[in-house]
Amino acid sequence: MSALEAVIDGVGDRIDGLVAGHRAGHGLARAFYQDAEIYRRDMERVFRRHWHCIAHESVIPNVNDFEVFRIDTEQVIVTRTADGSIHAVLNVCRHRGAEVCTKQKGNARVFVCPYHAWTYGNDGSLKAARLMPKDFKREDHGLKTLNVRVVEGLIFISFAEQPLDFSEVENLLHATCGQYGWASAKVAHRESYPVAANWKLAVENYVECYHCGPAHPEYSQTHALEQPLHMIEALNEAMEARTCALGIEVGSGNHWQTSREGREAIHAFRYALYDGVQSGSEDGKAVAPLMGRFTDFDGGVTSIHLGGTTFLVCYPDHGMIYRFIPKSAESCEMELIWLVDGKAEEGRDYDLAKLTWLWKVTTEEDKAIIEHTARGVQSHYFVPGPIAPMEQNELRYIEWYLDEISRP
Repeated sequence: MSALEAVIDGVGDRIDGLVAGHRAGHGLARAFYQDAEIYRRDMERVFRRHWHCIAHESVIPNVNDFEVFRIDTEQVIVTRTADGSIHAVLNVCRHRGAEVCTKQKGNARVFVCPYHAWTYGNDGSLKAARLMPKDFKREDHGLKTLNVRVVEGLIFISFAEQPLDFSEVENLLHATCGQYGWASAKVAHRESYPVAANWKLAVENYVECYHCGPAHPEYSQTHALEQPLHMIEALNEAMEARTCALGIEVGSGNHWQTSREGREAIHAFRYALYDGVQSGSEDGKAVAPLMGRFTDFDGGVTSIHLGGTTFLVCYPDHGMIYRFIPKSAESCEMELIWLVDGKAEEGRDYDLAKLTWLWKVTTEEDKAIIEHTARGVQSHYFVPGPIAPMEQNELRYIEWYLDEISRP
């Protein structure tokens, strides 16, 4: 064994030891939020293995439209080609590695590398490589292509050579987002929030509502999830009755599927808004036209957690995509995407400030509390405490994460 291999094995043994030493029912130790080697393992075993929702397809509505998305050190060009299909390729020239696309978004049939002018089609195929020898095969040097699935208007990508099975996720998205008309929706607004914290602190905060009462008074005025589940059973039952009365069955059933047996992880559940509340807004009233199969408000929310980094929120009149994007061991980004019916027009059918108010306020509060936590866990004396009963989703997420990074 070489010295380098011995060092690598030593790092792996140390991380495995931290995983093995995790105390069941408690939060993660400090190293999981700071250690550069753990972050690298996160990238290898979580981000390059799982599916990620990267956008709604309405951001590239026309043939030859493209947009560049960044995750850690990767840049992904998402394009709509001449036949209308969506592709995802890495923004890395197959010659010397330069970025072949230097614009954030636009419309282009080809991408010309600014270094040596290798030219690629927007499906990633190499079209021209100037002054290369006669035996050079262009077909062997196209841009790295990623796996893509488009379901209910949502674009999912996977970096894996053999991606996790997506069939159950697809079925559940049809049964949930499909009822809300997301396939025919459009993006009303997008906003990114840089966060000075490890990506797991941001995700752990999102998946639990134990903090909602203290940290989110605005959200807690309208969303019953700020209370323990056993205290809102009657509200949830009334919500489901209203949904059924509309002739709609949202197929969540508090569904949970892990990543075992080569399948993508997904968790879907529903919960009530307080009596008289129609949607997620400042005053609880509707902020946009009804979507999908909804002819009235059912006073409920459908929530979907997918693959560790993608989170979806469905109201009858609008939707939310929440993306968690790692940047480094101690920084990440949260992107929020607001969806409305594809025919809705700003200024006529919805007011953008009212549409975005609640989740802007809530996310700004989340950013602050996550960064408070990130600074706190830097303490040499930090010891994670027990997970509260209202943090059951966080506990499940931590167990899932530790299982993922324990795999070879």
